Amino acid sequence: MLRKLHGLPSLAVMLFVITLACTGAVLSLMPTFHRAAAMIPAVGEVSVATLAQHVVTHFPQAERIERDLSGEVIVHYQLDEKSHADLVNPLTGESIAPYQPSAVMVWLKDLHRSFLLGDTGRIMAGVTAGFMVLICLSGTFLLVRRIGGWKALVRPFKGKGGKRIHSELARFAVLGLLLSSLTGAYMSALRFGVFTDHTYVEAEFPNAVSGGRPASVSSLIALKNIDLSELRELTFPAPNDRQDVYSLTTRHGAGFVDQSTGQWLSFEPLPESGAFQQWVTKLHTGEGLWWLGLILGASALTMPVLSYTGARSWWIRRRSAITQTNSQTNKVSFEQADTIILVGSEGNITWGFARDLQANLCKAGCRVYCAEMNQLEDYYPQAKRLFILTSTYGNGDAPSSAHNFLTKLGSFRPDQTLQFAVLGFGDQQFSQFCQYALDVDAALQNKGIARLHSVGLINRGSSAQFREWGNDIADVTGIPLALTHNPLPTPTAKLTLIDREDYGLEGLAATSIFRFSATGKDSLPFFEAGDLLGIVPPGDDVARFYSLASSTSDGVLEICVRKQPHGVCSGYLHGLIIGGGIEGFIRQNPEFRPALGSNPVILIGAGAGIGPLAGFIRKNTQRNPMFLYWGGRNEEADFLYQPDLGRYLEDHRLTGLQTAFSQVKSQATDQITEKTYVQDKLLQDQTAVRQMLEQGAQILVCGGRDMAAGVAQAINDILKPLQINVDSLKAQGRYLEDVY
Repeated sequence: MLRKLHGLPSLAVMLFVITLACTGAVLSLMPTFHRAAAMIPAVGEVSVATLAQHVVTHFPQAERIERDLSGEVIVHYQLDEKSHADLVNPLTGESIAPYQPSAVMVWLKDLHRSFLLGDTGRIMAGVTAGFMVLICLSGTFLLVRRIGGWKALVRPFKGKGGKRIHSELARFAVLGLLLSSLTGAYMSALRFGVFTDHTYVEAEFPNAVSGGRPASVSSLIALKNIDLSELRELTFPAPNDRQDVYSLTTRHGAGFVDQSTGQWLSFEPLPESGAFQQWVTKLHTGEGLWWLGLILGASALTMPVLSYTGARSWWIRRRSAITQTNSQTNKVSFEQADTIILVGSEGNITWGFARDLQANLCKAGCRVYCAEMNQLEDYYPQAKRLFILTSTYGNGDAPSSAHNFLTKLGSFRPDQTLQFAVLGFGDQQFSQFCQYALDVDAALQNKGIARLHSVGLINRGSSAQFREWGNDIADVTGIPLALTHNPLPTPTAKLTLIDREDYGLEGLAATSIFRFSATGKDSLPFFEAGDLLGIVPPGDDVARFYSLASSTSDGVLEICVRKQPHGVCSGYLHGLIIGGGIEGFIRQNPEFRPALGSNPVILIGAGAGIGPLAGFIRKNTQRNPMFLYWGGRNEEADFLYQPDLGRYLEDHRLTGLQTAFSQVKSQATDQITEKTYVQDKLLQDQTAVRQMLEQGAQILVCGGRDMAAGVAQAINDILKPLQINVDSLKAQGRYLEDVY
């Protein structure tokens, strides 16, 4: 519902919003230009009486003095029976230049206020501003829900592409856009009488005046007591008419002054509601608050990009939904089906996996019905198996095609023979990895339905993990499944091996550092240390991913790979000779990066997990505090990057190094005498580690899952005196993992 409140109004008023935003951005510059051009006397330096005297000296036929919100003083006068207006120096009353508003700016104001359509356009502009309030509020709540709470608004965002751009710009601009839209909607309501306008007050015209000889304007006590900064407008009495008066408007009210005695004849103060309404105008236009105008203008400039990225995301979801609907391959109704597949998807990527599962099941002779999770029926009369494939939206929420599922589950009547299996899709870099799938799995179990298989979790659309899950389901059900869906088929590039360093070849943990260059005249793609190199070994259709230890600027593509027992891809790589070639592609991994700034960075890894960590150290040319804790097997045979780390310590790109080796042997007996792991080194240094974390340090962990689990436990122990834990650091973006 919230997404509809945000998306549908945005699409409906997109062109109007972009028009208001672009014109508003240009108009927002005017207060700054006017302020820069205006001469602003200090408070108390010039009174209204002094200014008026200077003006009549230079403009004997002056009729009116006006001071705008930017501080510019304009005198209106008659000359040769024609009306004129000049900008004047408030200190001397001399003319600076003729006052002529720009025709272009007048046109832009009309376009901004009414779309050049008069009162009809003003109503449209007001309605658009009202929609913008709704869009800003709903968008803010959507963003907070997606990133995991209000506190996350001040932390680095995760993700990439159009959604990341949309979220970053929205975070930057939402306050300015909300202020502009709220004030614009309120001003429109004032214009058309929804609220009573109290911004202008009129004093009662005096019944009697002194009628004495007019005094010099500089001597009028009422005008002498008002500072120029308070002035809005002063109208002179008609020449030779002793019954006429000075009409004076200040920011506190309006009244009339006797031209002979200089006393107030009447005065009407501006009510508090009027002062509030004037402030609304200033907050909307920036007039008198030039710095606010620049902020509002910068916010407005984001609207075209926000509109494009938002509309593009909507269209991708819509097009994918249409494609899924049009490509519906159900050959049986849900009443006839023995197998039900329900899909929860935000961007419809999950549908590709569901179609692959459906095709395999149909090929095996099953009667399969596939639909959205929102289309859960109350009863499936012949169904024996229920598969739920779902992604997670934001902070553990349901994706768009599943937001009604748990509600509808309340009226679901499962057959006693029905069994279910849930498969979740997500990204392990996010704290709520596959959380909605876990919630659905628990809800189905609480419903009393038997599990066919424990919940499966797929990271980053891994086709290999999907295939393994299919094999598990095949083992349980006896239905042959060969799941092969790859949601991101990526064009590969040819890479040539130009160098390799081998470690531990005599032991059980042979590990090599491979360095590749582009083949022929091709150039390397853009990548950073911590990104992933995807390699598809010959005769296989599943890519394996290796963390990169280099950046494009290094001129080589470097990975560190341990040879796994029976490992297809690692065996293939270890069999390469210099000059050999591979096919590979880059997958960006921006969620695994050291944070910018001077806070300490603690790098923790084991084995080949040192690769990206060494790359981070290599790029630390600012010499920010960076500490490495790394574990290997044997110091003599397995100390990866030892020469490089020595250089980094010497030139201070690396601040401190602690190593742990789990296979330290006695020279006399050749028996293992010591087993030290990286978490042991962390606990030995716990005081220093805790102090760094108190200073805002960030932790990056790379390596195997068992090592990562041990490290997390050690860090939790270290953090106990601070009453925080690893989960807290993860929520702050200060604990990142790249584990396998």
